[in-house]
Amino acid sequence: MIKTVIFDMDGVIVDTEPVHRYAYFNHFSELNIDVTDEMFATFTGNSTRNVFQKVKDIFNLEHEVENLIQRKRDIFNDAFDSKQDLFLLDGVEDLIKDLHQNGIQLIVASSASKVTIERVFKRFKLHQYFSDIVSGEDFPKSKPHPAIFEHAVSLSIAPKHECIVIEDSANGIEASIGAGVFCIGYNSEHSKLQDLSKADMIINHFNELSAEKIKNLKSTI
Repeated sequence: MIKTVIFDMDGVIVDTEPVHRYAYFNHFSELNIDVTDEMFATFTGNSTRNVFQKVKDIFNLEHEVENLIQRKRDIFNDAFDSKQDLFLLDGVEDLIKDLHQNGIQLIVASSASKVTIERVFKRFKLHQYFSDIVSGEDFPKSKPHPAIFEHAVSLSIAPKHECIVIEDSANGIEASIGAGVFCIGYNSEHSKLQDLSKADMIINHFNELSAEKIKNLKSTI
């Protein structure tokens, strides 16, 4: 029986990706560098630090990574606070409540910074449902490295085979596989150019899941 569900955040719980994209590309423009859509897609699931470490290497930037991170976060925070049309993804709040009411432990394991996760959780009052929050900024390597999910599993009330991950990115699915955790790939309309084929199962909408269905996933693991 599944006892713990580990959620990614961006693209799974809330779609802050357009705000992140806006912040990144405004910053790239300031830096006068040409990051293509294809290149940017490969950064999905990476922490801001890892994105800028890669960008710094690719474009031979002289800027300090910390300064790049802070400028992007300043642009993001200004946009986040002014954006009124920011909502939880369709159906995910009902699923979160259903899982919580049925005694399933919820953990978020996101590449986002602690500050961004806190902003989202406070805005949408999600703290009451999740036992633990794991941020990618605490790990030197981003997804697809499995460290973030290995740590999330260590916080679970159950052994690994009674945990699942819900992810929307190829890097996130790879990280889940690396950690040896059953992964549900969420085919979000907001997650473009992502290969979900390695997920153990794929859904197109959260109404395809329920606490009862998730608890019984053990037989497919």
